[in-house]
Formats: sequence, structure tokens, C-alpha cells
Amino acid sequence: MEAEAEARLLLQEARESIEAARSYRRELEQRLRGLHQARKQIRESATLTRDVLEQHFNDLKGTLKKLLDERLMSLLQEVDAIEQESIKPLDECQKLIEHGVSTADDLLREGESAVHGDVGQQNEKLCSFTKKALHIQLDSLPEVPSLVDVPCLSAQLDDCLLTILKNQIFRHGTVASCPPVQLEEFVEKPGGILVRWCKVDDDFIPQDYRLQYRKSTASHFEDVYVGLETEFIVLHIDPNVDYQFRVCARGDGRQEWSPWSVPQIGRTTLVPHEWTTGLEGYSLSSRRNIALRNDSQSCGVLYSKAPTYFCGQTLTFRIETVGQPDRRDSLGVCVEQQNGYDSLQRDKAVCISTNGAVFVNGKEMTNQLPAVTSGSTVTFDMEVVQLGPSSNEGGNFKLRVTISSNNREVVFDWVLDQCCVSLYFGCSFSYPGWKVLVF
Repeated sequence: MEAEAEARLLLQEARESIEAARSYRRELEQRLRGLHQARKQIRESATLTRDVLEQHFNDLKGTLKKLLDERLMSLLQEVDAIEQESIKPLDECQKLIEHGVSTADDLLREGESAVHGDVGQQNEKLCSFTKKALHIQLDSLPEVPSLVDVPCLSAQLDDCLLTILKNQIFRHGTVASCPPVQLEEFVEKPGGILVRWCKVDDDFIPQDYRLQYRKSTASHFEDVYVGLETEFIVLHIDPNVDYQFRVCARGDGRQEWSPWSVPQIGRTTLVPHEWTTGLEGYSLSSRRNIALRNDSQSCGVLYSKAPTYFCGQTLTFRIETVGQPDRRDSLGVCVEQQNGYDSLQRDKAVCISTNGAVFVNGKEMTNQLPAVTSGSTVTFDMEVVQLGPSSNEGGNFKLRVTISSNNREVVFDWVLDQCCVSLYFGCSFSYPGWKVLVF
């Protein structure tokens, strides 16, 4: 018996050791995959960085050559213009002098002919020559400018330009091994993703952040947020679809953005909240997450398409535009759709009015929140607290409700007579102009 027990014990120990070895191997293989991904990231980012640097500096060289050629052409054209403008009066003076030389040559030939000609005609020729010489004014000479009075072109080239360029070029561009900000967390939202990021470089002082995203199948990222916050809810996200996110920052006093963070995948499995279509008093956006109270005289509560708000989530209403307030206005959640009411200020519903009053099952609470205004955000958070030994069989159900608006909140317990972990949401406005986004 002792031998059998010892054998069983050894067999059990062997099995445990085998399972431990398998688990150890799985952990090591997972770490090897992690090392492979790390090595891949380093090599791929290095290749991309080389390509970016080469392209950038090739573009710079091409641009600089173009700019230098354009400047050279401009200066050469300026030289041509000065040369032509300066030569023009000299050409005119040269023509005048050459004309004078030609006239003097003719006069010389005529004078010599008169002096050495026939005696019988000498007096007549001498008289004609003398009159012509007096008419030509042989003592009148054109003025030729001195060399100091005419342009002497030269080029002034500042040698310090090369020094400035050299200093700027040597300081142009940096290579960063790690970006100063990284993505930190993705939180699923109905039809959206809450993205959080953080600063990982203690010496970096951010001026603002820039978040981009794209579907994993898309080729280009697009901006979705630029600002000072370190989190942002990205809406219009299709459920069960992978999206890539990346974030960068701009240092204090700088114009350029930092390197991008490592792209990460985020997704939501929660279907987007939608308003019910067909209610005459409300116009809906294409995605049916924005409702506008129109000019119709029809009045009633606009409910959600389905009970898509689950306890443990945060339901958010954002007021895009406001109309005239009324004490019967309401934003809130309810157990079921009940037609025939003009407000959620009724049984089996909790809501806030546009004046900030809070109603539970139709009764106004003593505590009140600030009145909602354009841009206000109203949030509902609920958690389940079960009462009674068997809540699923009809016992009482308590929901801990937190309603927040304009940096204030009220907390209370909402007791129901049935288990209810998913709820409808709704709104009602007596006057047109109210526009509300739900997410």
C-alpha cells in the first residue's frame, strides 16, 4: 500500500512538473514573441526614419538649389539692366562724336582741296570752306564722362551667409529614440473609444497634444483632437472594428510637433446609442445620435432605439444648442418606454430638467444641479446594489445613481421592483432649438 501511495505521489509530482514546464515554456515563447516585436519595431522605425531623413534633405537640397538659381538669375538680370542703362548714353555720345569725326574729315578734304587747288578757283573755294568751317563750330566738342562718373559694376556677397547656413544646417533635425508622449489606455464607449495618453519624458513641457486615428485598413491618419487635455472620446467608431491611434505633442514655445507615439490598436464592442426615429417633434442626424427639437407642435418624450445603457457604464448627454427652457424639460433614463407622457418626470425614470432640478420617479429632489447651457455635459453613472435574498426572482433592486453636470453631482439610490441592468434613455423639450448629442 505504501508503495502504491508513493508511486501515486511521484506520478502526481511528475504531472505537476510537466504542467509547470509547459507553462514555463509558454511564458518563454511569449517573451520571445515580445522580443521579436521589439526588434521589429526598432528595425522598421529605423528604416522609416532613414527614409524620412533622406527624403527631407533631398527636398531641402532641391529647394535650396532652386532658390539659389532664382536669386542668381535675379542678380544677373539686375546686372544686365544696369549695363544696358549705363551703355545707352555712351552709345549716343559715340554716335555724336563719330558724326563729328566724319564731318571733320569732309571739312579737311575740302580745305586741302581749296588750299592746293587751281589758282583761278582758289578764292571761291577758300570762301566757301571758311563759311562752312564757321558754321560747323570747330571749337564745340561733346563732353565725354570721366570714368568716375560712369558705373563700375561689382557684386557684394556677404560671406557670413555661409556661416549662418552652416550653423542652421548643423542644428537642423534631431533623431529621437523615444517620443515624449505615449498612449496609455483605451476605454470602450457605445459607438466610441475614450483614449488616454501620458507624458513619459519628465523634461518635456507640452504646449498641446495632437491625436490621430484611422481604421486599420486605411492608409492615412486623420486629426481627431488638438488641445491641452490628456484624454478624448473619439466618436463615430464602428463596433468590432480595429482602429489605430497615435499621439504627439508640441513643446512649449515650439512650432514643430514631436515624434509620434507607437501606434496602438483600439476597438469597442459596444453598439452606439441611437434615438428612435419617427417622432414628429425631433429631427435626427444621419447616425441618429444627435436629436434636434424642431418647430413641430407635437410634444412627447424621445426615447432611445433600444435599452442600450448598461449599469456600470457612463451615459453622456452633450447640449449642442439651447432653446427656451421649461420646467417640464428632461434628460434621463427609464426602465421602459411609456408613450403618452410629455416628460421623463414620471414613475420608473430618473432625469434632470434644463433648470437643473433632479427627479426620481416623478418626485423632485432637494438637491439640484446647475442649469444646463450650450456646451454643458450631463452624465449618468449607475451601479447595481441588490436587495433581498433573491433579486432575480422579483425582489427589490437598488441602483446607485450619480448625475453630474457643470462640475457638480448628486448621488442617490433608485429602488426598483425588478432586476434591471439595461435601461432606455430619453429626452423631452417643450420649445424648439434644443440639440443634444448622446454617447
